[in-house]
Amino acid sequence: MSEAMNAAELSALVARVFQPTPEDVRLGIMVDLPDGKVGDDAAWQARREIASDWAGLLAPLAGAVGYETRLLLYPNVHTNNGDLPDRCWVHAGGPAPASAAELDPAASVPMAEVFDSFPMLLALTKFSSTAPLKMAARKHPMRAATMPGFSADMIPALRIDYAEVNRRVDILKALLDRATGADFVFRHPGGEDRLHLDLRHRTGHASGGLLPKRGVAGNLPSGESYIVPYEGEREGDPSRSEGVLPVQFGSEVVRYRVERNRAVEVLTAGPESSREAALLAKEPAYANIAELGLGVLAAFGVKPVGSVLLDEKLGLHIAFGRSEHFGGQVGPGAFSSPEAVVHIDRVYVPEMQPDVLPASVDLVLDDGTVLALMRDGEFGPVF
Repeated sequence: MSEAMNAAELSALVARVFQPTPEDVRLGIMVDLPDGKVGDDAAWQARREIASDWAGLLAPLAGAVGYETRLLLYPNVHTNNGDLPDRCWVHAGGPAPASAAELDPAASVPMAEVFDSFPMLLALTKFSSTAPLKMAARKHPMRAATMPGFSADMIPALRIDYAEVNRRVDILKALLDRATGADFVFRHPGGEDRLHLDLRHRTGHASGGLLPKRGVAGNLPSGESYIVPYEGEREGDPSRSEGVLPVQFGSEVVRYRVERNRAVEVLTAGPESSREAALLAKEPAYANIAELGLGVLAAFGVKPVGSVLLDEKLGLHIAFGRSEHFGGQVGPGAFSSPEAVVHIDRVYVPEMQPDVLPASVDLVLDDGTVLALMRDGEFGPVF
């Protein structure tokens, strides 16, 4: 199947994702631009070309679809999920600038104005904008589908049966809502590690690729339910998350000791272990266990493409860092600088971590029962 979308497919995608109403009169397609600090690359350039092509295909359909489409530009923020710039550029047409240096400061508009005037946003960016757009959607009359790292080989994942995807993620959300904890057994060449994540005082979220209501932002392609483990913010009630979490980097499995929902120590030796230990020491907020995610797209034949945007939707993932955009307590102010802000997912599928197997994932429910959610990386009969 073609790895390009035509105008009819694009308008159908917007109709399915956003379900536009007569009040939804503008669609913005956002891209971030290279600058002197972060230079361009082929994948980034191709992504901007996709965004520009989509805007060009949709713009002539304004009368038929009921909304105008514009390309929105901003300088990249140098890190995933960092706060967006205060200013944005609404592209007037023609070739898009190749770098932030080409943007005319006098032509910019406040980013808040963009949020107020574009009720539908697609963000095809190098650096993830999911966290700041989630926060912005709580304050402005819009919703956003975020597509960090999007590439043409993800287009087939935009064509799957999202009614069934939504059914499955809604089932998982209902289970996460009831869960007080999750117990994991990971197998790797060094043996087995066990981890408990405290899910008390939290509710789950469903991200099924549909954003019909304003006030929300989520990934596209999508297909996951997720929850922030309890971070211990209630006085006298520390987080009970503890154990050991293994993560494979290249050929090395790094093992983190988790205590009170933070990675407090690296137990292994090696180049990656040393790098991670130094990062924990330098940036304590990175150590926060920020998300338990459960992706469902593997069952639909979707394969990893080397980008977290899609790959995390295939199965189990656990994230470090920023969490307040998901309902947690760790926000940008907990990091040493805006450019240090990160929310980074570690995805447990064979193509990404071949030496680490989530042998079992059990949910402890509010009535005390234990649900065998996953075995050997695959869901049990929960759907």
